[in-house]
Amino acid sequence: MSSTPMVWDEIGKRTYTTGVDHVALYLQKAGKYPKGVPWSGITTLTESPSGAEESAIYADNIKYLSIRSAEDFGLSIECYDTPEEFDQCDGCGTVTEAKGLRVSQQTRAPFGLAYRTKIGSDEKGDDAGYEIHMVYGCTASPSELAHNTINDSPEPGTLSYEITTVAAPISEPGLKPAAHLVVSSLAENEHLKALEKILFGGDETAADPMLPLPDQVISVLKTGSLPE
Repeated sequence: MSSTPMVWDEIGKRTYTTGVDHVALYLQKAGKYPKGVPWSGITTLTESPSGAEESAIYADNIKYLSIRSAEDFGLSIECYDTPEEFDQCDGCGTVTEAKGLRVSQQTRAPFGLAYRTKIGSDEKGDDAGYEIHMVYGCTASPSELAHNTINDSPEPGTLSYEITTVAAPISEPGLKPAAHLVVSSLAENEHLKALEKILFGGDETAADPMLPLPDQVISVLKTGSLPE
């Protein structure tokens, strides 16, 4: 029996990723992410996995085993602005009676993120599809911001954040805890729109947009609804 030959660079199957939009911020409360807000003004979002480094084990004068360290997930974000809710994540406290005052060097609140990246192809350009990313257990490091004098070529100041994560548990057999989940529209899952409504709003059963935990995401993509 002959095998089917591999085919490279088929028309319609040349895809790429581009852009980032639909960024949403969810403050973490008691291990959950109950209320999301839009985050506008993001120019660059860079995913930075780390770890999974090899520890080579030798025996009998040969390389006997290759053991990998635990993998971590991080992000860096560049933006022109942040939502008011991010102040807590940026280590800013407030005084109720003193409106407009922000106090730096406070405890940095944990948060979650969701965002969308576009998928392009040779036939459909940048509109072939998209991926939705969900990130858990985030904390942000301090950002550097330069205040430059206004001149004949003014540019708005940009903020830059380094974000680390803590993986969330997953009960699905065979899966380890993870801080980053991705679902692609190209898979044509009939329940994807239900997940988007939960994340970004429009779900009649939820008062506010929320970031479901990994087990809840799996349930929505299997059944179209959050578990009871």
